[in-house]
Amino acid sequence: MRPGPTSLLAALALTLATPSLAAEGERVQIRGEIIDTWCYYSGVMGGPDAVVGTAHHTCAMWCSAGGIPVGLLGDDGQVYMVLKIEGDDASASGDTQLSLASHEITADGMLYKRDGLNYLVVEKVVTDHGITNHNHEDYGVVPGFAIPKPKQ
Repeated sequence: MRPGPTSLLAALALTLATPSLAAEGERVQIRGEIIDTWCYYSGVMGGPDAVVGTAHHTCAMWCSAGGIPVGLLGDDGQVYMVLKIEGDDASASGDTQLSLASHEITADGMLYKRDGLNYLVVEKVVTDHGITNHNHEDYGVVPGFAIPKPKQ
């Protein structure tokens, strides 16, 4: 049986927390949108501009509820995998992640970098700016190109 995304992140969090292998963390404040990492990285629902904001809000909640880890797409264009967010013990499906899906936030926490990836432990959501990317008028609630074509 293959491990799921939640167990993989739990293993990574344990690795980062192990004193002999502990990565050096850096305190940061990052502003960006809470995103659905599966659709963002896989391209299954379209390009990066279609899997953010109001066009992707419902899917982002469903993916998080299903155990897909959330990320923070920073204003700097970097994606930060959220290992933990204030008040929730998991990186997905917690009440905080579900209530912040597609919201732009300012997060204060610890940034860890390993193997070219950014991991963020959000200790405090300093500001919840709400959903600021209203792109459903451009893409619809589900982008048309993400709907499978009927088989002939």
